[in-house]
Amino acid sequence: MQPRQAARSAGLVYVSDEEPGIARRRAGTGFGYRLPDGRPVRDAQTLQRIRQLAIPPAYTEVWICTKPNGHVQATGRDARRRKQYRYHTDWAQLRGDGKFERIIAFGQALPRLRRRLRRDLALPGYPRDKVLAMVVALMAETLVRVGNAEYARSNRSYGLTTLRNRHLEFVNVGRARLKFRGKGGQEHDIEVDDAHLVKLIRGCQQLPGQALFQYRDDDGQLQPVDSGEVNDYLREAMGESFTAKDFRTWGGTRAALQRLAQLPLPEPSSERALKLAQNAVIREVADALGNTPAVCRKAYIDPCVFDGWRGGELHGLCERVRGERQWDLVTLNYLAQARAATRKAAKTVGAKKAGSKAADAKPAKSIAPRRAGGSAAKNAARPRGRAG
Repeated sequence: MQPRQAARSAGLVYVSDEEPGIARRRAGTGFGYRLPDGRPVRDAQTLQRIRQLAIPPAYTEVWICTKPNGHVQATGRDARRRKQYRYHTDWAQLRGDGKFERIIAFGQALPRLRRRLRRDLALPGYPRDKVLAMVVALMAETLVRVGNAEYARSNRSYGLTTLRNRHLEFVNVGRARLKFRGKGGQEHDIEVDDAHLVKLIRGCQQLPGQALFQYRDDDGQLQPVDSGEVNDYLREAMGESFTAKDFRTWGGTRAALQRLAQLPLPEPSSERALKLAQNAVIREVADALGNTPAVCRKAYIDPCVFDGWRGGELHGLCERVRGERQWDLVTLNYLAQARAATRKAAKTVGAKKAGSKAADAKPAKSIAPRRAGGSAAKNAARPRGRAG
């Protein structure tokens, strides 16, 4: 289901923070709120709704939806200039509060993103959209973090948007290597073998300046990309508020599913043997993501893929898959089926519990003696046929 259709199904309106909204302004020790036409917000229900959103005081560029049923209720920038969202509770429930619920919608939006990437990568020169498309395409291939200027300055750790020219070397015409220190001091040595993408990156590296990914603005001046621009690009291209982290969650889950689909169950299938095999897969995925196994298991691999492997549902998937795109489709279909099965099971359990409560609530049949005047007494009082 498309995002707009999903919003309508929940009785919500699909909105964007590019629409006119309520602005937040400092007022003494607190905040005041202004409608799009400049009038102060005085409606008690609207003020109560804003308070319930619990927008952190440190957020800047705060936008608040004028509609109480908007699927996004507010956005703002945190201290690191990252855009943060406050969703309507019904939307959060519909799309899933957890990160693993989001990746189904992410997988559904991938074809739309690919179409946008093809269009933008074909643009002449190095405009903003083309360079952002290069970063996103590289992220899709490598699953490297997007990076943050603050981390680069304070920790000397890098991500895609903060890479320097020195971090890239070319192996041959169609292959390149990224070597840099990432978050947590993790050393990365990643090979890129997409010949077309490598050619584009080579051209970007030849632009003046030390930053690897720069674009020319409308005045012809070079500007480095930042993580906020990448996330804004993803949101615009995919039609929903996805971020670079969703890419890594999708990639981690897909990599685990792909590996497990090719991994036979151990014999004998003891719990210890199953866990050892799972942990080996988690370590492989963690190495690819540049995370510890503990973080990878908790944040980047949907646990349902392990359930599917243990239940034998994943085996044989690899026999009918040809190419990376088909793995995306297989992953999406499996996750959707697993989630549907979980909802069905929960609904069945809920129905059984409701039936049990209803049965408990039925009044018990009385075992007290019938009062005189009841049906037995009436029958006894009826005239009987004469003896004849």
